Amino acid sequence: MEFLIEQSTKIENERSTAPDSREVENFVTPAKILETGMAFWASKTLLTAIKLELFTLLGEGTLSGAEIGTKLNLHPRSLYDFLDALVALGFLERKGIKEDAVYCNTLETSLFLNKTYPSYVGGILEMANDRLYPFWGNLEEGLKTGKPQNEAKTTDRPIFEAIYAQPQSLELFLNGMAGAQACNFVALANRFDFAPYNSLCDIGGANGLLSVSVARQHPHLHCISADLPPVAPVAERFIQQSGLSQQIRTASLNFFEDNFPAADIITMGNILHDWGTDVKKMLIRKAWEALPKGGALIVIENIIDNDRRHNAFGLMMSLNMLIETEAGYDFSMHDFDVLAREAGFSSTLLLPLAGPASAAIAYK
Repeated sequence: MEFLIEQSTKIENERSTAPDSREVENFVTPAKILETGMAFWASKTLLTAIKLELFTLLGEGTLSGAEIGTKLNLHPRSLYDFLDALVALGFLERKGIKEDAVYCNTLETSLFLNKTYPSYVGGILEMANDRLYPFWGNLEEGLKTGKPQNEAKTTDRPIFEAIYAQPQSLELFLNGMAGAQACNFVALANRFDFAPYNSLCDIGGANGLLSVSVARQHPHLHCISADLPPVAPVAERFIQQSGLSQQIRTASLNFFEDNFPAADIITMGNILHDWGTDVKKMLIRKAWEALPKGGALIVIENIIDNDRRHNAFGLMMSLNMLIETEAGYDFSMHDFDVLAREAGFSSTLLLPLAGPASAAIAYK
């Protein structure tokens, strides 16, 4: 008891002494710990708004809270808490308050979370809500066992076999991947010099978005979007809707069994991180074999900084590979350089794209 009284008196004395400016600047708080620890609140609030298509509903206009509640069939109890949380998080703008308020999109949500725009990136977030969110609840088990925590855990089937077996889950997965990479593919089309090259083959081309993004900017380039047979109808439909069927064709490819189609450029968007080191080496070597001298392998990933201190998204994406795959992991540019040179490439280059993503480029 004497100890508690002594400590209490000490704290009160410290509080009564005004700190100098240096002490205020260096004052340590648990704010970052609490914010990160409870970050799933903000995440689920945003994911729910996307799932409800709130940002698409608002479009370029404004609606009252009551109008939003009616159109989305929301109960009035927490309607304004939900909408105003999105305001506080920076995803909605508001004039007025509660019953007198009207809401609209921010510039970012209008551009990237409105499904009617080609810049929509919500596909990956829809997949995060429907698939990844519950799986990440088992991260601790994944860290202890080294085993995936997704569909493969309950079906004993490899992740891609499980996803590709159901057309609905396949479409969700492909749209998710497209949403994650849309801005990166556009950035690649604008920042990489495609002028010296005539052909491109995208390995694991999914719905064909990379080929479409590049072909739009570079009409001279002939592209192949190569993936497993179940993907072809999805890709062909998207390519046709884009009006680029004369410039892009699809190809069926099992990259464990087949050689890559010959092309001046081989691209892989979020492919290498799905696999362990041995498969990474095999894929990079197959790319080297398919390229002519002077050709380029372009790998688009959330490349981790060599010091492994700054690209938190890339590091957490690597944790996501623990959740999703048997042996996959994300990698640094140094890691890529070692693998590329071992395969026979003569030089490498890092090209920053959008957000935490980059293109790791290897030249033959």
